[in-house]
Amino acid sequence: MTLKIALIGNPNCGKTTMYNALTGSTQYVGNWPGVTVEKKEGVIKDMKNALLVDLPGIYSLSPYTLEERITRDYLTDDKPDAIINIVDSTNIERSLYLTTQLTELNLPVVLALNMTDVVEKAGDIIDAEKLSAELDCPVVKTSAAEGMGLKELLKKTVDFASAYEAKKSPVTFCGSVEKALLKIEAIASKAACGHSLRWTAVNLFSRDPVLREHLPLDTMTLFEIDKVICECEKELDDDSESIIANERYGAIDKVVKKCVVRKNAASLSSSDKIDRIVTNRLLGLPIFFLIMWAVYYISIQTLGDYTIGWTEVLFGEIIGGNASAWMEANSVAPWLQSMVTDGVIGGVGAVMGFVPQLMILFFFISFLEDCGYMARVAFIMDRIFRQFGLSGKSFIPMLVGTGCSVPGIMASRTIENDMDRKLTIMLTPFIPCGAKLPVFALFAATFFPTQSWIGPSMYILGISMVIISGIILKKTQLFMGEPAPFVMELPSYRMPRGKSVLIHMWERAKAFIIKAGTIIFLAAGLIWFLQAFNWSLKLVDADKSILASLGGMIAPIFAPLGFGTWQSAMAVITGFLAKEAVVATYGVLFGLGEISEEDPHLISHISQMFTPVSAYAFMVFTLLASPCFAALGAIKSEMGSWKWTLFAMAWQTGSAYILALLIYQIGIRIF
Repeated sequence: MTLKIALIGNPNCGKTTMYNALTGSTQYVGNWPGVTVEKKEGVIKDMKNALLVDLPGIYSLSPYTLEERITRDYLTDDKPDAIINIVDSTNIERSLYLTTQLTELNLPVVLALNMTDVVEKAGDIIDAEKLSAELDCPVVKTSAAEGMGLKELLKKTVDFASAYEAKKSPVTFCGSVEKALLKIEAIASKAACGHSLRWTAVNLFSRDPVLREHLPLDTMTLFEIDKVICECEKELDDDSESIIANERYGAIDKVVKKCVVRKNAASLSSSDKIDRIVTNRLLGLPIFFLIMWAVYYISIQTLGDYTIGWTEVLFGEIIGGNASAWMEANSVAPWLQSMVTDGVIGGVGAVMGFVPQLMILFFFISFLEDCGYMARVAFIMDRIFRQFGLSGKSFIPMLVGTGCSVPGIMASRTIENDMDRKLTIMLTPFIPCGAKLPVFALFAATFFPTQSWIGPSMYILGISMVIISGIILKKTQLFMGEPAPFVMELPSYRMPRGKSVLIHMWERAKAFIIKAGTIIFLAAGLIWFLQAFNWSLKLVDADKSILASLGGMIAPIFAPLGFGTWQSAMAVITGFLAKEAVVATYGVLFGLGEISEEDPHLISHISQMFTPVSAYAFMVFTLLASPCFAALGAIKSEMGSWKWTLFAMAWQTGSAYILALLIYQIGIRIF
């Protein structure tokens, strides 16, 4: 029999690190039934009969977000054999709120006091034995990052699960609330549907709409329950949901006072001191822009630039040269040689040449995320976004979208308000993702080699368009209304572990490489075919090809934007397939096996097609136009409607066209 253990905790508590440490590489990734939220399961190392289920990171079991509903439904309906609740020891007061809800489920709960090494380093003491006695469940001190306490945690979980007997919740509320809960338990006992009576009563008292719909409660029963609630609300002069929340925090405060000793409770922590600067109302934004400029400058124009050389050798001399020599030696048809060297190797090589630069960029972004700074950026942006009808919650998907728009779009499901969620989905693709960076790097290197502000300006423009779009759309009937309140934990600053940063860097880079090896591979072959043959399928010069004729029909649309050549028009169109295909298109058309700002062949061709003004307009259009097919699929999945998806595409591409038009038309009159 397989032992099923649920892993649950708040965001930033070390849950992912612990999951990886316990399962290793034996992970099964899918989706929860009926939704697109990722579901991860893994066999625990050295315990082949134990399955670990990684539940979404949440702060409570209140069914307001999709993640909360999924987690709650799994715990109440599937009923795992045991729960490992990971608690951030550095913020134990907030972390225990979820714990108090878990203990009401009548399931075996084991507390993992994670990051205890950080707590002990600060000189604080958490008495695990006292805490275990107060919560009536095993408590184990752990450090997932260091691998500390994991064996003990698993042993206690298995032992506790095998010997567990249902018991009364250890967390009690004030007399008035407890009396009300007992009355509700009696009224709803027959309709509990196998759920814990305590948990059922607490959630009915809180007027949980999902539970009320789920339970077979008739009108009279609901009337009796509401009567009990109203009497308690009148007595305590507060609404029922606030009463429960206050009671939980009151109980937690008592537990913490008994079990936790702080060395410097009154003094500011290092994180607080840093936050006085980086989250300052005046300094926060300039610091953020300065950091992004530094990241881009190092990744693309200095350190990243030095990595270009070996990719030139790899694709130009080693792969391209050997492939060409082999085909010549075997008398391969000239057209096939051209397709392989100029088409496939040229197109894929043009994209892959930027992988080292992107890996450096992803390394820095992962570092900023893991050290805790990116959470501060969301906090800073909330002040700005709220002025325009959005909250900091909308910025979180955009942060995720810096790697790829697809997970960024999917991250919007944490936003409770449906219209705010849809608006966030529409605006997230405005933020530069990894696929757009090769385009920016190519044009910045060719036309603006000494202007280090060009790259970061894409981030500034992206955020600006989010704000402008928010202002406009929030004034329409579709999106009108107040933004959802934004409450977010700011994790303590900590030095990221090298292994964790490298894993996150590789995950982002791997997605880019896979796309280059699949979609871009096929796209490069197709582009070569279209530029090599005419409609009669005869080999011709590129300017007489199928691609030239198709591009010639589309080119006038983009002429007012400054890039009205058939080559650029087709690059724009292939960009809707995948943004990396923009660079691949030029790679095929120019017969390049690599891309480098020092490549005179590249500079010669690109310089003939663009001026600095039109090049910048092209970058802006690429930044803002409708995202790739994969991102559009994610938009359709999250929106649940083609109508909304097409509206998003129209808004994104329309915004891109208008801004690129303004930049070019104004720019040519100034410069």
